[in-house]
Parts: sequence; structure tokens; C-alpha cells
Amino acid sequence: MDAAVFRGERDIRIEERPDPEIEVPTDAVVRVTHTAVCGSDLWFYRGHRDYDEGAPVGHEPMGIVEEVGADVTSVQPGDRVLAPFSISCGECEFCRKGLQTSCVDGDTWAGEQDGAQAEVVRTPHADGTLVRVPDRYADDEDVLESLLPLTDVMCTGHHAAISAGVEAGDTAIVVGDGAVGLCGVLAARRLGAERIIAMGHHEDRLELASELGATETISARGEAAIEAATELTNGGANHVMECVGAASSMETAVEVARDGGTVGYVGVPEGVTDAAFLDTAFGKNVTVTGGIAPVRSYIEELMADVLQGTLDPSPVFTKTVALEDVPEGYRAMDEREAIKVLVEV
Repeated sequence: MDAAVFRGERDIRIEERPDPEIEVPTDAVVRVTHTAVCGSDLWFYRGHRDYDEGAPVGHEPMGIVEEVGADVTSVQPGDRVLAPFSISCGECEFCRKGLQTSCVDGDTWAGEQDGAQAEVVRTPHADGTLVRVPDRYADDEDVLESLLPLTDVMCTGHHAAISAGVEAGDTAIVVGDGAVGLCGVLAARRLGAERIIAMGHHEDRLELASELGATETISARGEAAIEAATELTNGGANHVMECVGAASSMETAVEVARDGGTVGYVGVPEGVTDAAFLDTAFGKNVTVTGGIAPVRSYIEELMADVLQGTLDPSPVFTKTVALEDVPEGYRAMDEREAIKVLVEV
């Protein structure tokens, strides 16, 4: 099969790898039809995070089940499925309480596992990991494009909103105008926030944030952004969603939080070498909570809304490529020519 492989800084290649096979009775083999390039993929692509040379890449698979192990009961060959970025057993203490990212026998795609930017993947713990798409939607391309963000960014934006405590009638600030931040806007709107202030510094992305439900936007950096948000909210918001993962975005999130408020952070931390922002959080009694999104626990709930037509995160895809053009997808995201890239396999 063909698969995308990391060969060094800004060097993704399509190479031939062995076809995956069932290795244990709880496995499934899935032929990938759709996947994506994630903003977090750019950390190793840019050389900011260690990644093994020659390792497969990608963690947002959707496809058709080709084969299942003898112990798999939730899916069968021919089923349309999608999977979160984390692999989980579905049975351990953490999976039972909805924290599948802490599964005692869990893993993530790529690295030592198959990467999702490939023609085929082996899925460990198929019953705990795979989510079946109802047959009536299995070949509806518009629906599938709306469902694909549930493998990561939509559920991650939702986790930011849940962690920040967003409820109906609230004012929420979303820090970050990437795919997760835009999905955070959607999540806050879905939960009934009355005011949603999107912060970033890309005019086209903030325009999309407005289309997705942001009531106000702030295009600024640093102190100028903090001052603008503080003024708009008369002292800060009770609910702030940090959707970037940089030290500067964490500092901004805590600064624009109202005293006694909550920051829900979901950006993959990069360059956060100290916790200076905690001094501000401590002095303001701001709660900082969140972490890696337990996507598997959110997928069915959000899928129901997508299938009913009340939730559509597909606008975060602003470029579509074939598997053979995945390297171009990385380049486009790296150079801010695309918000998120959809890969059709």
C-alpha cells in the first residue's frame, strides 16, 4: 500500500509499505477513504518536535472495514467507520469514565502504529476505537466531509468549551483561529453561548469564525489583543477557550479570563517551557483545566447533530488533496495557505 512517511524536517513522502493484517483477534483492517492533515502534525514537520525518521504519519482516519478479528463484535466488513486520534480498549477504568486518552492499553495512530495518511490501517481494539456511520449516510460525501472533523478538531474544540464551562447565555472567548479554534466557536454556539469572541490574527480565518457563529472578532497580538478583549468584556470573560498550545496563547487566555473564571485549554503544548501564566491565574483565582481531548467519548453525541444537519464543521477544510499530494497539503498548511487539509484516498 501507499502511505505518507516522515523523512525529515519539511520532508513528507509517499512510500510503499506492507499491507496491514489482523494480528490479534481484537483488530480490524480498515481501507481509508478520507483523512486529514492536522495542525499538530506541523510540530514535527517543522522540526519542533522529535519524530522518528521513516515513521508513518496521520491520525484522523475514516474508511471501510475490510476485515475483522474473531473477537470484534461492533463492526463488520463493509461498514463505514471513523476513528479518533487515540486508540482505546473501551473497557478499562479510564475508558469507562470517558477518558479514553488515558486508556491503560491505549495508543495513538502513526509512530509505531499505522498512520492514517495511508491506503489501509490496522485498528487495534476495534470495538473500543471505531465508530460506525449509519448505513444511510455511508456514501453521502457531504455528510462524510462534515463527520471527518469529529476524528479530532471538532471534538477537541468541544472539549475546550466543556472544560471552560460554557453554557447557554454565557460569554466565551476563543483564543486561536486555526481549525480547533474555529471548531471551538461552533462548540460554544452549540452549547448556547450568547457572545463568542474569536481572537486571532488572520483576517480570512476570523471572517470564517464569524460565519460559524462568533459574534465579535479581535485581530491583534500580545498586549493589544488582551486590551481589546478586556475592553469588549468589561474586564474579561468567565469562559476562555485556549486552542493553540503556545506559551503566548496560554498567557493571553489567562489574561483575558475574568477573575474567578475558567480557561479550558486543548492546544497541544509547544514551547511552553515554564508556567509563568500560572502566576496570573493564581492571583486572579482563574481555574485552568483541560488537556488532550477524549474524542471517543464525544463522537456519538456530535455525530447525531451532524446527521440532523445542526452541526457542520466541514468549512475548516479549505484545501483537498489526493493521498499522493499529501506533501503539498503539509506545505500549504505550513505556509498558512490552508486552515486544514482534507485528504481523499
